[in-house]
Amino acid sequence: MDPVTERIGELALVPVIKIDDAARAAPLADALVAGGLPCAEITFRTDAAVDAIRTIASHGDLIVGAGTVVAPEQVTQAVDAGARFVVSPGLDEDVVGRCNELSVPVFPGVATPTEMTRALRIGLEIVKLFPAGALGGMSYLRSVAAPFPGLRFMPTGGVSASNLREWLAHPRVFACGGSWMVPADALADGDFDRIEALVREATALVPPQSC
Repeated sequence: MDPVTERIGELALVPVIKIDDAARAAPLADALVAGGLPCAEITFRTDAAVDAIRTIASHGDLIVGAGTVVAPEQVTQAVDAGARFVVSPGLDEDVVGRCNELSVPVFPGVATPTEMTRALRIGLEIVKLFPAGALGGMSYLRSVAAPFPGLRFMPTGGVSASNLREWLAHPRVFACGGSWMVPADALADGDFDRIEALVREATALVPPQSC
């Protein structure tokens, strides 16, 4: 396992962040590190994403990745800006291939056994289970994990402070992704103390064996 993937597994949490103003990126990075979670997934849903990734990548204590990546050219943009991992909402083999060419870890989204079979076939070991809550939550994960012993999962979508421990207790869960740690209103208001507090509360829920 590469060092970035190993570190994400140790942290067990990936904050999924939509950022509209790249000027918020530096204080956001400080808040994440202060809260004990030196990791961020910046989604490619806004024009500020690339600049935000570039800013956060300069923070030496933090691993930044790109999320909502749906095209190979976005992989290139993200990696050029300093992204050290890529997350996508679905399983696109061109995106995976570009990540492999650039030697950057990729966690594509899967929702069905067919997609999980494809993921294994192209050599993936860790996939994003998305949207985890809408698919049926933990009961769905228990059902689909059994036939795929070669896969580990990063549930995202429907993960929150109230169910994080349950997700992380499953032996096949690699880490969890979620947006509740960096609420859009707190980021827009520049309320980084609140973000730090939410991040600290979330990291406190991570079982010791996941640290």
